[in-house]
Amino acid sequence: MNRTSLAPLALVALAAALAGAGCRAVATGRNVDGVRYFQQGQYPVALQRFDAALTIDPRNPDSYYNKGAVLHRTGIANKDQNALAQAESLYRQCLDYNPNHVDCHRALAVLLTETGRIPDAFDGLKGWAAQNPTNSDARVELARLYEEYGDQASANFYLTEALTINSRDWRAHAALGRLKEQNGDLAQALQNYQRAYELNRFQPQLEQRIADLSKRAPTATPGTTLGSTPPLPTAPRNATGPRPYLRY
Repeated sequence: MNRTSLAPLALVALAAALAGAGCRAVATGRNVDGVRYFQQGQYPVALQRFDAALTIDPRNPDSYYNKGAVLHRTGIANKDQNALAQAESLYRQCLDYNPNHVDCHRALAVLLTETGRIPDAFDGLKGWAAQNPTNSDARVELARLYEEYGDQASANFYLTEALTINSRDWRAHAALGRLKEQNGDLAQALQNYQRAYELNRFQPQLEQRIADLSKRAPTATPGTTLGSTPPLPTAPRNATGPRPYLRY
């Protein structure tokens, strides 16, 4: 191919890239609108906005997640199995386009537990963690699920593992701080909260926890260490689990 024939192809590629960027921007706008309507409780309108976003950009994982979250919420509220099945399908489509979509992994785990498939919820998050040995988010979400089912030892294991992978994961520090506070280890809880706040200062609840514990916590104690892989819990502490939330 000669030099003159390359120019039209380059221009076509550039035009396609610009068009794709424009579609993503418009889809993001529809998602923003949808989230606003969702927050106002106008679920049908929110669904319309998310459908519009998917029409514009059918490969946008956030749009699949957002629509799934609305159907998830209404499905639980109305005991609508069809809506829940659609929500699950949308979550899985989201993960097809972004296998590391944190919110979607969490929401899918919640939905599976709410529909009586607790082992599947744990298996899904464990599979995500196994496929991504350097991903601390997967460990944090797995710890969150273990904590939700009352297994603090296992939650501690995965949070410590998350921090071994990424010592700057503020969510892992904050979650570990919560566990330590619940177990009365106020000095270590304060240390974890302070580190989480250093890494992400847009967390007013952490600022409040630090202020409260600073008045009560003794000298800090050493952190935790890794143990053996924890077992699967059998009895839930709270069947509703953590709630999913929407993305722009």
